[in-house]
Amino acid sequence: MTTLVETSDEEPTMAVARTIAELAWSQGGADIAEPAVAQYVSEAEALLVSGRFSDLASLLLTSADVVLANAPEKGTASEQRRTSGEAEKFAGDAIRLCMEGMLRASGPYVVIEDHRGIAGSLKALGLRHLECIFTVICNLVNKAQSPDEALEMADQIGNKLIVQPIDKPALRLKILFHLYNMLATPYGRFVIFKRALKLAILGKVTELIVPSLKRLDTFIKEWNIGNSEKRELYLTATNVLKETKGSGKESFVFLVKYLASFAGEDAATASEAKEDAVRAIIEFVKAPDMFQCDLLEMLPVRQLERDAKYAPVYRLLEIFLTSQLDAYLEFQNSNSATIKTYGLVHEEAMTKMRLMSLAGLASKGSGEIPYSVVRETLKVADDEVEYWIVRAIGSKLVEAKMDQMRQVVVISRCTERVFGAPQWRELRNKLAGWKENISSVERILESAKQSGVPQGLQAAVAAH
Repeated sequence: MTTLVETSDEEPTMAVARTIAELAWSQGGADIAEPAVAQYVSEAEALLVSGRFSDLASLLLTSADVVLANAPEKGTASEQRRTSGEAEKFAGDAIRLCMEGMLRASGPYVVIEDHRGIAGSLKALGLRHLECIFTVICNLVNKAQSPDEALEMADQIGNKLIVQPIDKPALRLKILFHLYNMLATPYGRFVIFKRALKLAILGKVTELIVPSLKRLDTFIKEWNIGNSEKRELYLTATNVLKETKGSGKESFVFLVKYLASFAGEDAATASEAKEDAVRAIIEFVKAPDMFQCDLLEMLPVRQLERDAKYAPVYRLLEIFLTSQLDAYLEFQNSNSATIKTYGLVHEEAMTKMRLMSLAGLASKGSGEIPYSVVRETLKVADDEVEYWIVRAIGSKLVEAKMDQMRQVVVISRCTERVFGAPQWRELRNKLAGWKENISSVERILESAKQSGVPQGLQAAVAAH
């Protein structure tokens, strides 16, 4: 049987409609399957011809669960037996059949033929077959008459794909990203990305979306979304990355961005992040290679100071960022239960606090720190002073040289534990001073030139 349809662009859609129908009714007898397939294809054809693409997408998606259920988890046996090169060629040929060659054009019309034989061969493709089918369905969003209609269709597809997230989650995720790339509107892409993120979490395939999370800030700029939506994404990203091996630092970065997003909010809104603020503090204290953060300036963290339950946690952060080792030891003596409750190890905290205390000395000193001051501040023996200086240099907390003859450490650069408004003011003052020094040298050189001072002497003045 052949049917004429006055169209030239939607051939793959009709081929997919027939394939879906045949897969959905493949377990029924011919007397049941053939009329059901014919009715399904006829309805799809009517929607296609009338340009009702949203309804067509809805129709095709009604059988999506059945189609997904018919595919093996790891592809068909024949698919797995092929070499990778053969498999790619076979898959490419089949997808081309699905998207281009199933129908042949005849003048201004397209002839839609009985494709049961081709559909049967497509079933052998397994997962690649499904990807082909859903790629064609996703492409319907490009036929929408308005951005709102495109978003509605994309939402339909996205919702259908996350209904059973543990069934072939990697395939479902791949299809969602096909859909993402087909959408032209930034907000539409944001909606589908959220669906993909939810699917990856529920389907336990978060490792597949981690590379995208590491580009999240770039995406957020493109999507132009509101603060509450950013906040939701940052929190989800930090939770996903926390469970991903080797992504602890990236997780902490997103957690800090999440907390920073409450700037300007009222106290009630910021209190929603109380537990996350505590988590950020504990993660910072535990991290052996993080020595600087701006948590003290963030509203959800500041609120902990007056919270009866979490005030000790706030005080612990304050000590690490603004005080010396003796303050930590005093805290530990009176708050040992807090240390244990949050899984902190006293010896590890002591090690980090010694390094941060040394950084504190370096930032407040005149450029030279006597060994005796290091010894007293870090509570170590004389023969351990240089060991801790070397550790601080190795941790990039300071750039320094040890003068053993004079028993001092000469600091050339140090890491500020907190870089807030006071540090910015200090930096601005230093830059102003450097600028004035340069201007002064320029004035001296110009005056020397006008008074006829020899060039060699001018160079000496400039060097001085």
